[in-house]
Amino acid sequence: MNLAAYKAAAVIPVYNHEHAIAAVVQAVLGHKLHCVLVDDGCSAACAKVLRDIAQAHPERITLLVHAHNQGKGGAVMTGLRHVAQAGYTHALQIDADGQHEAADIPRFISASQAAPLAVINGKPIYDQSVPKGRLYARYLTHVWVWINTLSLEISDSMCGFRLYPLAPTINLMNSAHIGRRMDFDTEILVRLYWRGLRVRNLPTRVRYPADGVSHFKVWLDNALISRMHARLFFGMLLRSPLLLSRRLCRTLAGNT
Repeated sequence: MNLAAYKAAAVIPVYNHEHAIAAVVQAVLGHKLHCVLVDDGCSAACAKVLRDIAQAHPERITLLVHAHNQGKGGAVMTGLRHVAQAGYTHALQIDADGQHEAADIPRFISASQAAPLAVINGKPIYDQSVPKGRLYARYLTHVWVWINTLSLEISDSMCGFRLYPLAPTINLMNSAHIGRRMDFDTEILVRLYWRGLRVRNLPTRVRYPADGVSHFKVWLDNALISRMHARLFFGMLLRSPLLLSRRLCRTLAGNT
């Protein structure tokens, strides 16, 4: 891709993070990115905060509103479709709760410009705020992702700080069913890998979360994630000859 054509925007899915979102938006705007906020059926209080933020920066912020909560994945997909239709080539996804290090945005942009067809994926470096139960549970997902891709290329599939090339991502969204809740982050990354996209992992500090609010529903989201892993496993079996062949080719190319 000609770097002159490269154009990135930020997508932030928001569900009742009214105490943290203003600081997140301010940090993103500080890196000269247009910011798309997706109100995913927020409370009246949070919806007002989002309207106020958008009205304060009408040229730099777009506010999209879901009448009813659709889940994190549903909100991200709404944002991705919007920025693609607006002519952007890439989209930075970042969470609304302030857990991600916005100061790393230039690193993500630079890595994406160097490999514009790759997904630039955050690899979390946690501090002491991370709940140990959640941390250990992530490793189970890591193992399943390595199985379902027959690769170790995706270091962490659950980090909501990443940068997508929009054309292949929108093509995937238009042709495959992808989970719309907390299963989204992992599933879209695995399916993009299946389609031949490379994944570049960038270490980034993560706090957990900055405003003390988590919308992870232990029983529902774990059930959805378990079902997703099972579905992806059978998809991997069908694709295993292609995945193994691609891995061999990449290994040989790396050794030449």
